[in-house]
Amino acid sequence: MKTIRRLLRVCALTVACAAPALAQAAWPEKPITLIVPWAAGGSTDILARVLSEGLTQSLGQPVIVENRSGASGNIGSTFVARAKPDGYTLLVGSMSTHTMNQALYGNMPFDGVKDFTPIAELALVTNTMVVHPSVPAANVKEFIDYVKANPDKVAYASAGQGSTNHLSAALFEKAADVKMMHIPYRGGAPAVLDTVAGRTQVLFSAGTQTLPHVQTGKLKLLAVT
Repeated sequence: MKTIRRLLRVCALTVACAAPALAQAAWPEKPITLIVPWAAGGSTDILARVLSEGLTQSLGQPVIVENRSGASGNIGSTFVARAKPDGYTLLVGSMSTHTMNQALYGNMPFDGVKDFTPIAELALVTNTMVVHPSVPAANVKEFIDYVKANPDKVAYASAGQGSTNHLSAALFEKAADVKMMHIPYRGGAPAVLDTVAGRTQVLFSAGTQTLPHVQTGKLKLLAVT
């Protein structure tokens, strides 16, 4: 019994000594990196930067947004999948990186479900169909007629192969029985800018990116999802 009491006292002392150390190791102890797998200025990037400001204030540690674009979000997502799972490298993912790419790429470098721990759903995005003002169409029907009459003159921009912009336009082509030229970019922001500049004529993208240009007359809004 004396031996048992002695062991219990040692265990109690060990727990008591460990408790302050555990309390000091509360997360987060250092800055957090928030990876955006798309180019700066896109809808996901905008969301991440708003989120980082709120998290920085609430957590008391800097939350730094880092853009790692390319391969329809796979480059940045792969970086997070391979990072140390300590809560200091987070990803602002999307249905592209975690759902669509699994069906579009033959050799995915990560599993969209098994290699990540979901934390929260951040946003639901309204998709828009916009055209450059030079396109003589005020609605979707007129746009379809214009594309059919000018099959080699209409190009659509996207955030990259397999992005939601790309698949939305491809679905539109199939449904409307038209053919357009695909111009892929490394993110949504450059796709929007080139559509505003008239280098591409149509874009399917989030309203957060397109509607400010619609309000200033630099783009025409034809439809929303």
